[in-house]
Amino acid sequence: MKLVTRAALGWPASAAPTQTSTRGVKVHYEGTVVSTKLLADHGACVTEWKNIRKSHLANKAEGYSDVAYNYAACVHGYLLEGRGIGKRTGANGNQALNQAHYAIVGLVGSSGLTQPTDAMLGAIRDGIDLLRKNGAGAEIKGHRDGYATACPGGPLYAWVQKGAPRPGGTTSPPAPKPKYEPFPGAAWFAMGRRSPVVLAMRKRLIAVGCNRYQSTKDPDVIGSGDKASYEAWQRKCGYTGAAATWPPGKTTWDKLQVPNV
Repeated sequence: MKLVTRAALGWPASAAPTQTSTRGVKVHYEGTVVSTKLLADHGACVTEWKNIRKSHLANKAEGYSDVAYNYAACVHGYLLEGRGIGKRTGANGNQALNQAHYAIVGLVGSSGLTQPTDAMLGAIRDGIDLLRKNGAGAEIKGHRDGYATACPGGPLYAWVQKGAPRPGGTTSPPAPKPKYEPFPGAAWFAMGRRSPVVLAMRKRLIAVGCNRYQSTKDPDVIGSGDKASYEAWQRKCGYTGAAATWPPGKTTWDKLQVPNV
């Protein structure tokens, strides 16, 4: 995946409403003239994306809090962050439709640049897979499904109707496995931190009888249940007061014997 984040675009955190799950993802296009110059210049794609956000924020009638889409995909295979993960879209037509699906726009239009490249389709698929890992359901639809519009245009909609298959040669390589450290250190244990070590730790805490989990939505993100369970483990090891509070100390971590992953 070739992801361009909001930070790389120079944008602040999205002010869009939070929404952590949907039935799936809807695919869009710009619906206007898009210059074919984008084919030869990725910088032009970034400018196009920034201009879309600028136009949405200037639209006082609609009252956009941010660019309407969760992500955009360009002809060079880059996934450009918009509202991003866990944010309600503003692109699907009305409040009910926006609550039903996240939104990804391909940077193609109704004239000029109209044909998505395989790289763009691969980037849209990257976005769909990313959103599915973070609350989106299995549905993949076009904007016109449920709303009277030509969006996402003929070529993109034909692809959506086939199930949005990933084009050959665009499979993203697996992310490199983080290096395991026997005792990562206090900074590692920040709430919301993602690591495969979390699941290994969780299994050991349950095995030693310190299960204080209410739910585990994400198997590799540190949450309040990990904090409560580990504090129970530290108390079981004989620590009290501040010495038994999160984050883990090296002695109790070593004693817990979290396996390498």
